[in-house]
Amino acid sequence: MIIKKSRREIEKMAVAGALVARAHEAVRDAVAPGVSTLELDRIAEKVITGDGGIPSFKGYGGRHGSIPPFPGTLCTSVNDQIVHGIPSESVVLEEGDLVKLDCGAIVDGYHGDSAATWIVGGEEAVDPQVADLVRTTRAGMWAGIRSLQVGNRLGDIGSAIEAEANARGYGIVREYVGHGIGRSLHEDPSVPNYGTAGRGAKLSKGWVLAIEPMFNLGGDDTRTLDDHWTVVTADGELSSHWEHTVALTADGPRVLTARSDEPTWPLEESTPA
Repeated sequence: MIIKKSRREIEKMAVAGALVARAHEAVRDAVAPGVSTLELDRIAEKVITGDGGIPSFKGYGGRHGSIPPFPGTLCTSVNDQIVHGIPSESVVLEEGDLVKLDCGAIVDGYHGDSAATWIVGGEEAVDPQVADLVRTTRAGMWAGIRSLQVGNRLGDIGSAIEAEANARGYGIVREYVGHGIGRSLHEDPSVPNYGTAGRGAKLSKGWVLAIEPMFNLGGDDTRTLDDHWTVVTADGELSSHWEHTVALTADGPRVLTARSDEPTWPLEESTPA
């Protein structure tokens, strides 16, 4: 069941989203060669708890059968790791690494959720195609966000995202998708990063979605490591992941987790990737 949010609830979610954005900015500024993913995790947790929030991910999964609870505040996924990488003191970033940082926070009972991919050392540290993968995945996210309009269909979001990947020949992760979000981190509906325009449920005011494309330099297939969490590309190729929490308002999409260098609302067609 899709749970629509009132204007008051969206404002509460905007508070959680702003906290996630601040955590992302602090972690982004700390990404550098020689820094461990556990150090990044500690930075994010300090920002979130210091502002009265609760990390959304820490302890997640403990009630789901044999899956152990997730131990981190961040999901830190490096290179061929797609999502759900576990922060570790032994995983030390090197120049040219792709580090995907996924962060969630709860404030007053509502979640915010956002992810970004950073190139350690900047674009000059990697092959141009790797930099293009990161830019294209981010462009896919913004294309999906712009498709979140009253009267559109759920398939319009996936179709817009898929078009960005197909234009560059990148694989699209299909087993892990975007989702509704609110009082629970994961709510209906699922939001695939592929689809057919004009198909699916009709979008209406009050929907809040986490839109999160994952594109691969190689194929679509994935596998999960023995830690039960870390998802990697089956062919060992690099992967990129971007995500924002977005509310559908009468005036269009409002990005609740936008960082200070990104637009929030309303979005223009010229929104840069």
